[in-house]
Amino acid sequence: MRNPLRSIGRSPRHPRRRRSASALLAALMAVLLVATACGSDDSGTSTSPDPVANADALGPVAQATGAPVKIGVISDGQSAAIDNSIQFDVAEATASYLNERRSGIGGRPIELVECETLADPAKGADCANQMIEEDVVAVTVAESGVAESIWQPLADANIPVMFFAAGSPALLADTESTFTLSDPMFSVLQLPIDLSKDKGIRKVTAVVIDVPAALDIQQNLAPKVFEDAGLDYELVRVPPGTADMTPQMQSAVDGDPGLVFVVGNDSFCISAFNGLKAVGYDGQISAISQCITDATRKAVPSDVLAEMVVAALAPAGGTDPSAVLYQAAMKTYGKNIDIGSTTGRSMFMTLAGLQAALQDISGEITPKTVIAAIKAMPETELPGAAGLRFRCNGKANPEAPAVCVRGGLSTTLDGQGQPTGFEVRGTTPIPD
Repeated sequence: MRNPLRSIGRSPRHPRRRRSASALLAALMAVLLVATACGSDDSGTSTSPDPVANADALGPVAQATGAPVKIGVISDGQSAAIDNSIQFDVAEATASYLNERRSGIGGRPIELVECETLADPAKGADCANQMIEEDVVAVTVAESGVAESIWQPLADANIPVMFFAAGSPALLADTESTFTLSDPMFSVLQLPIDLSKDKGIRKVTAVVIDVPAALDIQQNLAPKVFEDAGLDYELVRVPPGTADMTPQMQSAVDGDPGLVFVVGNDSFCISAFNGLKAVGYDGQISAISQCITDATRKAVPSDVLAEMVVAALAPAGGTDPSAVLYQAAMKTYGKNIDIGSTTGRSMFMTLAGLQAALQDISGEITPKTVIAAIKAMPETELPGAAGLRFRCNGKANPEAPAVCVRGGLSTTLDGQGQPTGFEVRGTTPIPD
């Protein structure tokens, strides 16, 4: 366990911030993130170019000098149920890369202060308190099953924290010191809209697991969102644990389904995909990323997986410039880091994203000046994110002002259920 915790006796205050109008989206995002954080399902394959051949991707040497800047890194780390420990290795390699090639933060080297939560809410709060005690100027968290426990003490202390993704409504509503690098609307609403328009399809049929966090969004938000996008919409509710969805899929196909979009865990999605196969559906299928696991690849025929478009929370592998940069940084500054891990990639995107947001910071570096610099940043490419851009001025999603991104990534699967590349979808410029 890294950096033994030293609780300083702080008790989190009750939130003083307004509740987000996007609470339903945040609720589903929280469910999906817990599945990702706890499962560490790195569903992609990786390509690992020779780091010598790609050394130019790192850029020229621009060494940070002077007094270090303390940046917190909090991860759930490793326990009996999870293993996100790669995030610490990636953070250390990323800090070394940023210090040697990107002049650190404000020209000064990044010094990491690490803490492991073990996905325990009490340890999450202790980690936050440790960051406060050690006078960090900002904290990075990729994703965590105890995100709100981490966030509350930091928010009360007005310490800036950058999450790769988080789902707490209170967290997403924070206008003061919280920043997230994922659009909670993309995976469940924007992806099927964007894909339908690309394919010239006029209707979306959503096959959704009948649990409140998933169903509330599809019942209460989706109809209006799809109507505004000029698309017909049909919801097919299916109870969790339904092994044979042939009857439900037959009913959907008889109704001219257009694009079929599946929301659920992998066992639910397997039943949906195989049900669509059984009734002869050969149209476009799309799904959230949690649908695609090794179990899905084994249980679903290749002709169903091929050309399926799924949301990608973070890229895994790839050959685009952002992937080449990530691969080169991990091979040059890390040791035996699994390049294909989305859990590791999300930590790189978060820490390198914080540094990119602070490119224009100068003078004294404190939590207050860090917050001001992040809020004043121009729209910028998010490092390691396959071309996705971000801006943290609170205008990417006015209902969730902590969100810094519009849109997200999708990937088209091959017959083995592996990603063939990553595409930015649903993005528009974030206004001044």
